[in-house]
Amino acid sequence: MRPVLVLNGPNLGRLGSREPDVYGADTLEDLAALCRATGRELGLSVEVRQTDDEAELIGWIHEAADGKIPVVLNPAAFTHYSYALRDAIAQRTAPLVEVHISNPNAREEFRHTSVVAAVATGTIAGFGMRSYVLALQAIAELPE
Repeated sequence: MRPVLVLNGPNLGRLGSREPDVYGADTLEDLAALCRATGRELGLSVEVRQTDDEAELIGWIHEAADGKIPVVLNPAAFTHYSYALRDAIAQRTAPLVEVHISNPNAREEFRHTSVVAAVATGTIAGFGMRSYVLALQAIAELPE
């Protein structure tokens, strides 16, 4: 099975309790279970990780680049200002799909800019947890 990393940035460990009107009631563990189940259906071996630490997230992106591992990435707040994360993503050697649970363009103006979108394979946003399912489906359909 093709390995895929599903990486989540800051505050996503608070899913289920963080702004449920925006992010829903599902927890990070619910999301991880959904991603693993979707991966099995698609022939992908999915590993889900979350960190509030920018350096750790960048290290995981380097790991994926070194291993030619596709990534589904929700950079969370790092989306809007982390040039270090953007530069790490630019080194990718496999598809990387940026995902967001909510639609950043329908929210506060500071969320309208993604510094990582230009170096991602594509972006899926606004479909709740289904954004991850759609991203995994895209990864499964893209050539290795």
